[in-house]
Amino acid sequence: MDKFLQAAIKEANKSLKQGGIPIGSVLVIDDKIVGRGHNKRVQNSSAILHAEMDCLENAGRLSASDYKRATLYSTLSPCSMCSGAALLYKIPKVIIGENRTFQGPEEHLRAQGVEVEVLDNKECYELMQNFIKKNPQLWNEDIGE
Repeated sequence: MDKFLQAAIKEANKSLKQGGIPIGSVLVIDDKIVGRGHNKRVQNSSAILHAEMDCLENAGRLSASDYKRATLYSTLSPCSMCSGAALLYKIPKVIIGENRTFQGPEEHLRAQGVEVEVLDNKECYELMQNFIKKNPQLWNEDIGE
């Protein structure tokens, strides 16, 4: 398995252990992880701390040239907010663990020139399915339903 997706899954499991939603993300530049994050909406009582937003925040301030060499990994298809952040910083590639549970605006990302790769990873899918079975209300809150 891709070592960077594995790092994102590790972040997702961290969130789950903290009582949060098991979604994880890493930002990779030049084959090195420069930011890690996981969904912290529950833990921080936050409206916006999805995994990708937490990851970008933890990466700190980067230059435009850094973002243009970056790849954003996420265990789950990024929502409109997180996809918008990728577009804002002109991140050229997004790698998604799975999009059967939830599919964000992947076609919009592609239309804007972002390379989107969906791995359909079994571990990512099962992590979300098990969580949703136990916490449907929390899941619906996270996706705005």
